[in-house]
Amino acid sequence: MAASGELPVVDLAPFFTEDGKGCIAGASEAVLQACQTHGFFSVVNHRVPVELMARALELSAAFFALPNEEKAKVRAAEGSKVPLPGGYGRQPAHVADKNEYLVVFDPKLGLNAYPAGPAGFRETVEECYSKFTELGLLIQEILNGCMGLPPGFLKNYNDDRSFDLMTVRRYFPAAAEESTSIGFSEHEDASCITLILQDDVGGLEVLKDGHWVPAEPLDGSIIVNIGDAIQVLSNNSLKSATHRVVRKPAHRHSFSFFFNPHGDRWVEPLPEFTANIGEAPLYRGFLYKEYQQLRVRNKTHPPTRPEDVVDIAHYAI
Repeated sequence: MAASGELPVVDLAPFFTEDGKGCIAGASEAVLQACQTHGFFSVVNHRVPVELMARALELSAAFFALPNEEKAKVRAAEGSKVPLPGGYGRQPAHVADKNEYLVVFDPKLGLNAYPAGPAGFRETVEECYSKFTELGLLIQEILNGCMGLPPGFLKNYNDDRSFDLMTVRRYFPAAAEESTSIGFSEHEDASCITLILQDDVGGLEVLKDGHWVPAEPLDGSIIVNIGDAIQVLSNNSLKSATHRVVRKPAHRHSFSFFFNPHGDRWVEPLPEFTANIGEAPLYRGFLYKEYQQLRVRNKTHPPTRPEDVVDIAHYAI
């Protein structure tokens, strides 16, 4: 396990090659350590084509350069199961974060309108979605082993992909006269796993031991972080890390894929981390969609007091 800045980097090559099987244990141990210490790590040799990643970032920049009225034509299909607004949006004036975004669901659920250009944007976004889903399934399998769970447990527990989503995001440049340059306020992800593809502008930071650690861009890498669902299932053994995005002098582009449990899935500490080892559960159980709805409300109707923002501590015992 190496480090980019101070974040761990894990080579996934052993999971794809016959002659690498002897190295799987070491790679899995590296993932476990990263999840326990940082909650974040970068992966290389992940089988998401670098050409696709480069094309995706290039076309997303072209999309966000379109006139607002063109971008606003992108809307989610009716009847989506995911309780989040789909399609194009930008942070409203009363929100401190400074970015605009496109929320994408499974292509089978669809977006019912795309702008005329840029050419190839829709196909590229959907290919990214498919490749990120494959990578999420692999990371989940690795976590299953790291957590000491029965073979296939997480695969069976999290077997419905209809609550996954991806956000394509552009952060506005920081201006010299601004007193703050926050592009996305500090938070943790509600997901099981989040995958992040970022350009070379930088700005993503992870909170560790009271200090903000830059998640420096590393050519060909994808950043992985553990979300609240895994933190609860593991009874805090694995860490859902606080992170933020600080704006730079240039636009920043990123793709974030949220590998989520189905909304009707019950989330609570597993017996492998509680009763089986004599530990008390640190969280009460909840339906995932209820927590996701509370998290959405943080953004759509921001509380007047910071202490009223709902995070996973809402369910702490």
